[in-house]
Formats: sequence, C-alpha cells, structure tokens
Amino acid sequence: MKLVTYKTEDREHLGIFVNGHIYNLNDCNHAIPDNMIAFLEGGDDVMDRARQIEADIKSGKLQARKELFFELLAPVPRPTSCRDGYAFRQHVFTARRNRGVPMIPEFDQYPIFYFTNHNAIQGPGAIECMPDHFRKLDFELEAAIVIGKKGRNIKASEADQYIAGYMIMNDMSARVLQMEEMLLNLGPAKGKDFSTVIGPWLVTPDELEPYRVPTKEGHVGAQYNLNMKCWVNGIQVSEGNVADMDWTFAEIVERCAYGADILPGDVIGSGTVGTGCFLELNGTGKLENPDYKEQWLQNGDIVEMEITGLGRLSNTITAVETDFSIINMKKTASVQA
Repeated sequence: MKLVTYKTEDREHLGIFVNGHIYNLNDCNHAIPDNMIAFLEGGDDVMDRARQIEADIKSGKLQARKELFFELLAPVPRPTSCRDGYAFRQHVFTARRNRGVPMIPEFDQYPIFYFTNHNAIQGPGAIECMPDHFRKLDFELEAAIVIGKKGRNIKASEADQYIAGYMIMNDMSARVLQMEEMLLNLGPAKGKDFSTVIGPWLVTPDELEPYRVPTKEGHVGAQYNLNMKCWVNGIQVSEGNVADMDWTFAEIVERCAYGADILPGDVIGSGTVGTGCFLELNGTGKLENPDYKEQWLQNGDIVEMEITGLGRLSNTITAVETDFSIINMKKTASVQA
C-alpha cells in the first residue's frame, strides 16, 4: 500500500494512493482513524482494514470517492521522533577522503544515528530557508522508514517486523552552520533543524518484496534493490541504490531500541547515499580538479528525488525575506591562560 497524508480546506486526512488517485480511508471505513499516528498505533487490525479497502478499490467492489483538490503533506506530518543514520560506507569514506582524513574504523563496528528536529518535518513543496542556510545549502538523498509498533531491546533479526513502511528522505543541510558548531563536538543542530523532507507517501514493506536482494555478508535484515536519484533544476546530480546500505534498517533499529522505546510514528533515515549531496560531490570535484566550481542550492532551485518503488519527491528552495543572522551574532573569541 501507499499511504498518504493530505490536506483539504485546512484539514489533514489520511488516505490511500491507488491507481493514480487518493481515497480517504476513514470515508471508506469509519473504523480507520483519519490520522497517520493513530492509524499506526492501531496496529495490524487497522492495517488489514486498509489493505482490504485497497483490494476492493482495485477490484471495483468499492466505488469510493476520489479526492480531487488536495495538498500532499509529509506522510507522517508530526513524527513522534526523527533519527538519521549513517549507513552508506561509500559516502562516509569519500567525504572523509575529501577532507584528508582516514576512514574511521568504528563505522564497520556498529551503526550510529543522531536525533534531528521532528517538528521540522515537511513533505513536497516549498522549503523556507533563512539567510544563514544559504551559506552552502545542501540536499541529502536518503531513504527512511517509519516505525509501526512499540518496541524495546529489539534484535536485528526481529526488527523488520517493526517497520510500517518506507519513504524518500531529503535531510536538508546548511553546511557552514553545521561545520561551525560541530567544531565543538556537539551536533549537528542548527545546520540541520530547519527542514527534513519525507514523502511523497509511505510504502508498506510488502510492495517492496519484488526488489528484495540478499543481505550483505555479516549483516542481518531486509535489503532492497531500489535505485536512488536526485535532480536539481532538471539536471541529475546524484545516483545510488538502497542496496548499497552497509548497515540495514533492521540493524539501525536494533541500535535505536537498545535500552529505549521506539514508537509508532518514529522516523529513521538511512543517512546519505554515496554521491548523495553537494558536500561530497564538491569535495571530489575539487580533489580531482583544483579549478572545479562548487555548487550549492540557491533560492528558486527545484530539488527532485526519486527512489524505485517509493515515488518522486519535489521541493522548491524559497528564501525568507529577512536579514536576521545567527552567524553574525557570534561573540568575539577570548583565550583563557
């Protein structure tokens, strides 16, 4: 199934995307909540009701009303939390090589993640950026999962059953803010907390079974052959594959749930695929050619991402009209003897 959150007349709804149309699930069956978090909290029973509606629409048994005028939102507009992983070795290795530092051996020992701002989640449409964000503004091409049931201390071998579905994620990044604050070994924070884009819909795992491939040796969990691409203003800038994840989502979930609850509605990103951001692409370009011209996102740019089976996600970079800058508020440095 493809589950969506959308808005009509300033009211949010939960829908299902079938044959190019959106149908309101609550209209089709009043036992289904009209809200994604409540839907996920309903567990397998509610999910099965939605599957039956999808089957009945496809077969023609159910003549449901199609939504004609709507705004597509993030599938989970207000996640219970949002974490982002670091699962692609190619990206980590290349980014570190471009900075002149060796690959960190701990990458191969355990998956890691950070918490980002779950209140900055958005779907397709405008990404509003402050002046400081435009100091090396970047996209990050990722996949993401949504947790479907509560769990704690989950083994990787069991973790896939906690995944309600998959989405595209664009972990927007303001690189100057990110680099400055991380000199203090804490973060990322302000470089990341203004926008994280997910969508266009939540795809349940059963739809991805045709793309299932063997998991890498020494690892546990489902792995899928899903091509990943990103375009900026119609020009392709990135390509990778979800199958290149060196840590599976199941292994990342195991790490997240160690000594802590994961909840229905938690969003967990994969981390950036190799070639999946300008930071990496610019670094490689300059390493190979000192005259390489860096590229960063600008006001008005259109960023489009596509992952096999997960759809296409489109956003427009939009500048907020203000001169407010936290970078300009930095205090004068002083050195204590």
